[in-house]
Amino acid sequence: MEGNFLQLSYALDTFYFLMSAVLVMWMAAGFAMLEAGLVRSKNTVEILTKNALLYSVACTMYLIVGYNVMYPGDPISAYLPNLSFFLGADNTVEAVIAGGEGAPYYSGMSDFIFQAVFAAATMSIVSGAIAERMKLWPFLVFAVVMTSVIYPMEGYWKWGGGWLDQLGFQDFAGSVVVHMAGAAAALAAVIMVGARKGKYGPNGEVHPIPGANLPMATLGMFILWMGWFGFNGGSELMVSNVDEANAVAAIFVNTNAAAAAGMIAAALLSKFMFGKTDLTMVLNGALAGLVSITAEPLAPTPGLAMFIGAIGGLIVVLSVVFMDKMKLDDPVGAISVHGTAGIWGIFAVLFSNADATFFGQLVGTVATFAWMFIASIIVLYIIDKTMGLRPTEEEEMEGMDMKECGMEAYPEFDHKS
Repeated sequence: MEGNFLQLSYALDTFYFLMSAVLVMWMAAGFAMLEAGLVRSKNTVEILTKNALLYSVACTMYLIVGYNVMYPGDPISAYLPNLSFFLGADNTVEAVIAGGEGAPYYSGMSDFIFQAVFAAATMSIVSGAIAERMKLWPFLVFAVVMTSVIYPMEGYWKWGGGWLDQLGFQDFAGSVVVHMAGAAAALAAVIMVGARKGKYGPNGEVHPIPGANLPMATLGMFILWMGWFGFNGGSELMVSNVDEANAVAAIFVNTNAAAAAGMIAAALLSKFMFGKTDLTMVLNGALAGLVSITAEPLAPTPGLAMFIGAIGGLIVVLSVVFMDKMKLDDPVGAISVHGTAGIWGIFAVLFSNADATFFGQLVGTVATFAWMFIASIIVLYIIDKTMGLRPTEEEEMEGMDMKECGMEAYPEFDHKS
C-alpha cells in the first residue's frame, strides 16, 4: 500500500513539474511578442526569428551539455563542475518505492525540461536588449556558449550545490540566477554593439524610438505574467501533500500580487514624472514586480509581496531613465526589468527569509554579475572579431528584416510602396 502511495505521489509531482515547464516554455512566446511589439516594423521578423531560434538552440545545448554542467553528479569542486554529455536514465520504480530520505519524488526528465526552459528564458533577456542592431547568426553563436557553459556554470554555484549554495545565498526561483544573470549578459552585449543610430544626440539628447505594435507588446506581457506562475510555482518542486499544495497556492498569490502592485506603482510614477501614463513603463512595471518576487515568493505575506512588487515597479522606471542618461540603449528595458529589479528582489529576501544574510546575498549577486558580464564580454569580443556583431549602417537603416531574413512582417504597409 505504501508503495502505491509513493508511486501516486511521484506521478502527481512529476505531472505538476511538467505542467510548470509548459507554462515557462510559454514565456518564450511572451518574450517574442513583447520584443516584436517594442521594435520598429522593419526589424520585427528578425527579432521573432531570434526568439524562435534561441529557444531551440538553448534547449539543444542544455540537453547536450548545459544540464550536466549545472547539475553534475560528481563535481570537481564547489567552484567547478565536471564535464559530461547528454542525459542518464530516469528513476526506477524500486528507487521510488524504497522511500526515505534521498528517494526520488519526481522524474529526472521532468527536472531537465523544467531547467531547460529556464535556460531559454535567460537567453531571451539578451535578445530584447540588443534588438534592432545585432546580426542574427553571431547572436545564435553567443546563445550556444551562453546556454551550454556560461549560464549553467553560475547556476551550478547556487542550484547545483556549489559554493554559493554552501555560503547560504538564497534565491528561490532566480531573481539573480536567471534574471539578473541574463541582464548582466545583456549589458555586456549592449556595450559591445552600441546604441541604435539616432537614439542619442551629440549633447546627450534622448530621441524616443517607438515600437511598432503595442497591442502585441501588451499581449507579450500578459503571457509572461501567466508563465510566471509556472516559473515560481514550479520551483516549489512538489504539490502532493497539504503543506506543499498550500505553499504552491501561496506562491501563486504572492506572484500575482507583486506583478499587480509593480504595474500600478510604475503607472503612478510614470504619470508623476512624465505627465502621461506611458504604456511601456506600465508593462515593464508588472514584469519588474514579477522579477522582484521571484527570489522569495513563498515566505512573504501577500501584503509584503505587494510592497516588494511595488518597489520593483518604481525602480524599473527610474532605471530605464538612468540607462538612457548613460547612453545604454535597451529597446525593451530588459536590463532594467531583469537586472535592477532582480537585484532589489534578492535583497528583499531579507525581509521574510530568516536563512538569508546580507553578506550572502551580496556575494551571490556580485559573483553572478561578474561571471556573467566578464564571460559574456569575452565571448562577444571573439565573435565580433571573427564574424562581426553589427550590420553596416546602411543595412541597419534599411532594417534587419530584409538583411537577415529577406521578408517583412507587414508587407502591405511597406513604406517604400
